[in-house]
Amino acid sequence: MTGPLIERVRERLAAEGAPLRPSVVAAAIRAESGGVLGDTEVLSSLRELQTELVGAGVLEPLLCAPGTTDVLVTAPDAVWVDDGTGLRRTSVRFADEAAVRRLAQRLALAAGRRLDEAQPWVDGHHTTLAVPSGGPLTVRLHAVLPPIAAAGTCVSLRVLRPATQDLDALRRAGAIADDAARLLAAIIAARLAFVVSGGTGAGKTTLLAALLGAVPDSERIVCVEDAAELAPRHPHLVNLVARAANVEGVGEVTVRDLVRQALRMRPDRIVIGEVRGAEVVDLLAALNTGHDGGAGTVHANSPAELPARFEALAALGGLGRAALHSQLAAAIQVVLHVTRDGSGRRRLGEIGLVRRDAEGVVGVLPCWRAETGLAGGAEELHRLLRSRGCA
Repeated sequence: MTGPLIERVRERLAAEGAPLRPSVVAAAIRAESGGVLGDTEVLSSLRELQTELVGAGVLEPLLCAPGTTDVLVTAPDAVWVDDGTGLRRTSVRFADEAAVRRLAQRLALAAGRRLDEAQPWVDGHHTTLAVPSGGPLTVRLHAVLPPIAAAGTCVSLRVLRPATQDLDALRRAGAIADDAARLLAAIIAARLAFVVSGGTGAGKTTLLAALLGAVPDSERIVCVEDAAELAPRHPHLVNLVARAANVEGVGEVTVRDLVRQALRMRPDRIVIGEVRGAEVVDLLAALNTGHDGGAGTVHANSPAELPARFEALAALGGLGRAALHSQLAAAIQVVLHVTRDGSGRRRLGEIGLVRRDAEGVVGVLPCWRAETGLAGGAEELHRLLRSRGCA
């Protein structure tokens, strides 16, 4: 196949937004070649295009390796990986800048998006790659082309693996201390609403999934996610997954839309995989209408900064500061903050209690810290647990 024909087929597939099944690719080849190719030529072209359009190329071994969370490409000879112990540079190399660009466009195409001079970035779309060595693999894609990326095409891939570990597994791995594990079990049993906070890649989703696995089997959990990551070992789980708009700008289903739908599904617990926008307004409203034990994750540098983070998100939904603090105090009781230690290992770093002061402003009272154990707010947390019948 010629280069122009490959580009035309790529453009057609991106515009259609259909899954890259062999029949779809073959039909695109026939259409863009003007119907002059016979069956043999189409089959040969299909094999060539599958190499060009499907899979992750030289990044496949990194993406499929156990424990990989992120693969980052900043230059043809600069490929980085995070496998749970922090970023490290790998020996993987691309032939040149054009090879990096082709990979970025291939991944964008697999997600039903376009990436070219007119649209020089792709953000937050989820791509399922058919990788023979590891089976289907779902990644979150971000890519930027020059001249926006001044030094060359940049690709960032976050591997989305189902979070299936339970609390015992995390405790054995050293991610949760024994005394903290007992507190977590009591928080779940008491049906306290909580959020898991932390930085990117700190293990928020992993901890949330483990906690949901400890929810009694008799309770119905409805999870709303931007991407299907939560897979707790629970028999009554409903997953609702948001959908991005197609290349024509239609078909979008937002997390906020799904939170409203979740309220009508008779949930015992409503969970948002990650609170990152105006959906925080609907979550707080839901947790203030009799839905105890709800949960979610949110990016925050520390528990003390969580109220400010919620203020910023609530402003996107039109909720004022005073109303936000009032709803936050009534909706959420506990903050669980995850961090990485000096070696890059993920762990539960702090447990805090959400409290409102005399002026109506919400703060987080430390109850337990990984370095020192029980903190000043521990007794108040214990009183709250006892009031709900949990020691």
